[in-house]
Amino acid sequence: MAMLELLLLLPLAGLTLLATGFWVWMLVGCATKESSAGNDKLIWVLVILFTHLLGALIYLFVRRPQRKRELGA
Repeated sequence: MAMLELLLLLPLAGLTLLATGFWVWMLVGCATKESSAGNDKLIWVLVILFTHLLGALIYLFVRRPQRKRELGA
């Protein structure tokens, strides 16, 4: 029984590590590359910080392409 539990746990642990890495990547990217003008950086950092993976995905698909068009970074 323990072997079956381990086989089920390993993919879940891998997905958790990938999701956490992605979340940290988006959080650091937002904190370092987002413009300091206005409150955009603060708002996005808080959104990513408090909504975790969902906020990181929203930032990736909504704000990041817009920032790349505006700032080229």
